[in-house]
Amino acid sequence: MTDWTTTRRSALTGMAATIALPAIAARSGGRAITLVAGTYAREGGKGLYPITFNPERDTWRVGTPVPGVDDASFGIGGGPSSAYYLVREKAAGEVSAYAADWSRRGTVATQGADPCYLAIDRASACLAVANYSSGSVAFHRLDAETGVPGEPVLFHHTGTGPDHGRQEAPHAHWVGFSPDRRWLHSVDLGADTIFAYRFDPQARTLAHPVPAWRAPAGAGPRHLVHHPRQPLAYVVCELSNAVIMLDARADGSFATRHVVSTLPAGYKGASQAAHIAIDRAGRRLYVSNRGHDSVAVFALDAGGVPSLLQHIPSGGNWPRFLLVLEAQRRVVVGNERSGSLAIFRIEADGRLAATGQTLSVPGVVFVDRV
Repeated sequence: MTDWTTTRRSALTGMAATIALPAIAARSGGRAITLVAGTYAREGGKGLYPITFNPERDTWRVGTPVPGVDDASFGIGGGPSSAYYLVREKAAGEVSAYAADWSRRGTVATQGADPCYLAIDRASACLAVANYSSGSVAFHRLDAETGVPGEPVLFHHTGTGPDHGRQEAPHAHWVGFSPDRRWLHSVDLGADTIFAYRFDPQARTLAHPVPAWRAPAGAGPRHLVHHPRQPLAYVVCELSNAVIMLDARADGSFATRHVVSTLPAGYKGASQAAHIAIDRAGRRLYVSNRGHDSVAVFALDAGGVPSLLQHIPSGGNWPRFLLVLEAQRRVVVGNERSGSLAIFRIEADGRLAATGQTLSVPGVVFVDRV
């Protein structure tokens, strides 16, 4: 989430596009894949946009948007009966379950304002939702047959930060289950805190949240990723433009290990770090910078410590989200304010190279593979 007064502006109107450039053979993953992009209606988005990538021909196509899927700021798949979940980011937040043809199976209120992130524990069929503006987490049990979420159990965060414009109250921005399935964590930008909830996958219950880590005052932690092979995590901080490496402890808490800036040395302009992603080998981190309008690439050493490898322009304005397609050696960057997706190639050393391919997706705020 970002400051509503400065980021949610009207953008381009919707259009379908096909880009066909000279074929570049993908090193792996030659089969066509399908993505979806969620958009904000107030920025020109017309719904949920299907996107097809053919690696053999190196072509991308944006299809006709699915109507009636407004303000879908995040989505996740893998529910019972292949259900896919989308939040509707509005004052009275909702989460809906969809079938493969994008017919809606069911909708339930998240009992909070502006839901912006989802996490699923597939084995227990449990779904968690971060309600940004109300600083709460909704916990839903999923129907085993249809995947439709049940009425939530709601948990409220507490705390504020020194940035009175952004941290006047708790703002839950991310949720995720721990790799050992013992914890649900929620990253709260307003409270400068990661909260831990004890998770019981057999009983399908959450305990009340406790602080698991306190960020530096005013840092505004936003999103988190776990290292795939080591008990480490990385949290990107929106307000301080930093990535903080954390030791992930068995009791659900974290400890600060290392801090790196997401911006170039000496940069003085306004910027807000946004999304973070890690590769499957635990060797590269990718972070988007809104304002500086770049993607920062970090190399991770054998101990998981990040060091800056590259900054590359994001190919548009306000890169809110990025998706790593590792098998296809591509990164897709969603530039919200320019209403565009920019395509990058992952080089052998993990750096990114611009392909020059750009897709028009007005008001884009997230991209996912389906």
